[in-house]
Amino acid sequence: MAEVIEINSLEELQPYQLAWNALHLQTPRASFFQTYDWFVTFWRHHGANQQMRVLIVRSSDSTIGILPLCIVEKEYRLTTVRVLTYPLSDWGMWYGPLGPNRSATLFMALQHLRNTHREWDVIDLCWTSGASGDGDATRRAMSAAGWQPQSAPHQESSVVRFSETNWEDYHRGLSKKWRHEIRRQTRNLQREGTVEFIRHRPQSAADGDGDPRWDLFDQCVEISRGGWQAKVTNGNTLCHDSVLEFLTDCHAQAARLGMMDMAILQFAGTPVAFQYNYFSRGEVSGLRMGYLSAMRDKGVGKLLLAKFIEDSFERGDQSLDLGIGEYDFKSRFRTNVETSYRYCYYPWNALRGQGVRLTQWLKQRLTNDRTVKETKAKPAIA
Repeated sequence: MAEVIEINSLEELQPYQLAWNALHLQTPRASFFQTYDWFVTFWRHHGANQQMRVLIVRSSDSTIGILPLCIVEKEYRLTTVRVLTYPLSDWGMWYGPLGPNRSATLFMALQHLRNTHREWDVIDLCWTSGASGDGDATRRAMSAAGWQPQSAPHQESSVVRFSETNWEDYHRGLSKKWRHEIRRQTRNLQREGTVEFIRHRPQSAADGDGDPRWDLFDQCVEISRGGWQAKVTNGNTLCHDSVLEFLTDCHAQAARLGMMDMAILQFAGTPVAFQYNYFSRGEVSGLRMGYLSAMRDKGVGKLLLAKFIEDSFERGDQSLDLGIGEYDFKSRFRTNVETSYRYCYYPWNALRGQGVRLTQWLKQRLTNDRTVKETKAKPAIA
């Protein structure tokens, strides 16, 4: 008979480390963000103001699934709302239950939540796939618990799918103007000095590697400090003190697991652009990228990305997630756009949750009305 065990602290979670690691290997498209090591690192840095609710699903004395959740207090204009969600905080694009049967894990875990004292005002399960994947499993599990979920797109990410083509065809598929610009800026840079592309993706420590290459990590941080990112006061890039210690600890764990991937472009011996990523089973997740402000007109950012993509084709990678944001360079390099969704439930007797729901409904209504008025105001095309 299946049972659900709720974990509320790292000390309680530690005995399930091996089970978590085993389930991670069985989870489709599982990323570094879904590893036990990332969760522990995240919680040690950011868990003080959150409540852990990791749900362990067991059957016949074995763990068959894990659903990591947490309760986060979010500030709104008139109140504070307790949100039950995944512990990702927008660091990645995807999240969900661990294990080969995610539908069963979601079903059992949400049944457990329905039968326990409610300490949250809203369920907000972001970072799920669409109706054909985890999203449908989420919707069905929430409905089975008696909760009618509301779904909406959450984020869009630009992706390069290496498995769908080869480097030659992909390169020919880029716009003629974009290819010309890359060649021109490459020639100009090479005339002025030596250009070197450095990429480091270690094997795991279990395979005899796990080298973090702290020298390259420090170069990434210094490039970030020399770019526009350093001027953003509330940012969370590599150079910001609010997250640098956390990302440093994550770097050590990712290198040990063989799930770290970073690249540097050096010009005349000076690091001028970087890409920092995580890697899992052929899929590269872009975390941060940047270049020195002084080198902006040289196009070093796009040159590094072009070399990175070509190198990934040679390595046999499956995909590169360039991250959210409709930036011009992403639209020029990408082959696909992927959308994650959020599934929300607002209990009828949770006044704060219902207040958030009403506010969001009014905002959407005003946005729709504004769109209709702007459309009607446009002159007809003769």
